[in-house]
Amino acid sequence: MATRHLYLARHGAADAFGELTGIGHRQASLLGERLANVPVEAVWHSPLPRAVASAHEIARHLPDVPVTEAAELVDHVPYVPSAAETPPSWAGFFDGYDDTEAASGQRLAEALVARFAKVPDTTAKGTRPDTHEVLVTHAYQIAWLVRHALDAPPSRWLGLNSANAALTVIEYRTGLPPTIVMFNDMSHLPTDLRWTGFPEGMRP
Repeated sequence: MATRHLYLARHGAADAFGELTGIGHRQASLLGERLANVPVEAVWHSPLPRAVASAHEIARHLPDVPVTEAAELVDHVPYVPSAAETPPSWAGFFDGYDDTEAASGQRLAEALVARFAKVPDTTAKGTRPDTHEVLVTHAYQIAWLVRHALDAPPSRWLGLNSANAALTVIEYRTGLPPTIVMFNDMSHLPTDLRWTGFPEGMRP
């Protein structure tokens, strides 16, 4: 049975210009330490600077593992819900999104799923039945992949937030639905580095 292990991580804490902060570097480094004993064979990252820097910080603990940009991991709104699908707390959030922007975001979301949310191809020469890949991306993309794994309605990505450098793991096995092994796990971070990326009122 072939299994694809995806280790999803939101980038470390960033400043208002989208650059990784000192805290963000520490968070990403600690995540790299956590993943050091996993047989990771690839680190993929969003094109945005905060994700690029986080991926390279993580990769310092993963010698000889290639670090590669994946356009599908870029930060974007994966699905703009209809008014009937939108929870009251999200009312107004999607104001200004026109049909063109919504369609573009949905195409990117579909490309993300098509590329990563599947069992590994074991027919290619040199491939192994099990793969372990780290995806350094953004909160909305993690939410979209979790929603897809649960086979939930498209609008259910709303409200699935991820903290900076938190770890979510999804496994894809031949002939079985995806398995969410963990979601938004921060056990590798000390208390003072947890829950960044969440609004103050939403932090435990």
